Amino acid sequence: MSTNVTDTALIFEGGGMRASYTSAVVVALLAAGIHIDWVGGISAGASNTVNYLTRDAERARISFVEFSADPRMGNLGTWLRGKGLFNAEYIYETTGYPGQALPFDFPTYIANPATMAIGSFRMSDGAMVYWGKDDTPDLPSLMKRVRASSTMPVLMPPVTIDGADYLDGALGPTGGFALDAARAAGYERFLVVLTQPRTYVKPRLKNERLFGRRFRRTPAVVDALIRRPEHYNSTREELFELEREGRAMLFVPETMPVTNGERNVAKLRAAHEQGLAQVRRELPAWREFLGLDG
Repeated sequence: MSTNVTDTALIFEGGGMRASYTSAVVVALLAAGIHIDWVGGISAGASNTVNYLTRDAERARISFVEFSADPRMGNLGTWLRGKGLFNAEYIYETTGYPGQALPFDFPTYIANPATMAIGSFRMSDGAMVYWGKDDTPDLPSLMKRVRASSTMPVLMPPVTIDGADYLDGALGPTGGFALDAARAAGYERFLVVLTQPRTYVKPRLKNERLFGRRFRRTPAVVDALIRRPEHYNSTREELFELEREGRAMLFVPETMPVTNGERNVAKLRAAHEQGLAQVRRELPAWREFLGLDG
């Protein structure tokens, strides 16, 4: 295995089932033989990240389309039993094993020479923690970290890793983009996959008091929830500026036909097809940006 883009970082935003649209980027990049040397993601973007590294386009698609029909994926019953409205342990850990619903090709993940980073939010002190291949020497350690990165507050129980509890990395200082991790790795050019249209602006948090009571023992979580819209909108503006400067190529959905909690397979399949159509239109410009047009 080898990579053919070494000067640009690939970054996947999260967004729950909106990744039905953006998982098309994984599919299209792999079909085009575009193998980028550094890839990072947060929340649903962490799933896109690891699927890209296994070069498993089918898993990338199924994860955010047909898999939504799995009755074990979660519901109000699993939420009341403390497993989450989305049954995170099943989704991110159980399904990755051989013979399960979404078997993960761990040997290919390890063999891929690309570097990766998936990010999560540490509840005790509000630190943003990124994990790479050195932190994921086996399948359980990888899947648990993908789960931690994707753990939406209240809707899923926190994930404990090495004695610390973690939530969705979108609570971190960038609002859900591994741009800081890519820069820390030395990158100055970025291919970034967003999951909201260009005109989107994240609104202020509603029910601040409710979250304050729910997370009264971890005030860093409350502060992060309140400040997330500011962080998210600020990072998007920064990305648009990088785009204007020619240092970033952005995939921005022309439309977003599904919400982060969508479970209707037909709607998710349609969203994926829309994403594929958009990627195919934009791919020539991506190849030029990545230096692959020769």
